[in-house]
Amino acid sequence: MEIGDLFAEWGYGAGQIDPIKALDPGLVYDLSEIDYIRFLCKASYSGTALRIVTGEQNLNCSSISPFGGHDALNYPSMNVHLENPQSSITAAFIRTVTNVGSEKSTYKAVVKAPKDLKVTVNPDTLVFNKVNEKKSFKVKIQGPPLEDTPVLSASLEWIDSNNHKVKSPVVISHMLIPTRK
Repeated sequence: MEIGDLFAEWGYGAGQIDPIKALDPGLVYDLSEIDYIRFLCKASYSGTALRIVTGEQNLNCSSISPFGGHDALNYPSMNVHLENPQSSITAAFIRTVTNVGSEKSTYKAVVKAPKDLKVTVNPDTLVFNKVNEKKSFKVKIQGPPLEDTPVLSASLEWIDSNNHKVKSPVVISHMLIPTRK
């Protein structure tokens, strides 16, 4: 595998958008302030740190209803960082998309992944009957340890009959990522 291929999934979104396709994306992943707060709580922010980041003086994680999944964030990309490269890969992500395309739309999940990585989507078909309708799905990722490679990339793409393609990168890594002190 070439180095350029190794990090390909992290490169999505770094280039130019197609303005015509951006006007009619089909599906969107909604994010609100509470989604980011849940993410911070999942990342162990609490007390003073949470209040500094959010600007909310009376906020604490125990008062926030939890959101399931590996990262507690309704975001198109799915990233798993393994602390130990000898650990098996296991993660689940829960996502919700909103139909902003045609009133009657059916999207089918298409997964592209290396042979050793099992990525399942449930349900694998989303049927929308109206605009602004929301549907949730779960992405489960399983695989052997990543001892021989620092990064493994896959993707999930929702495709409908109206030529909409909504792609989400899936990245599993065990590289050491520098942290601030």
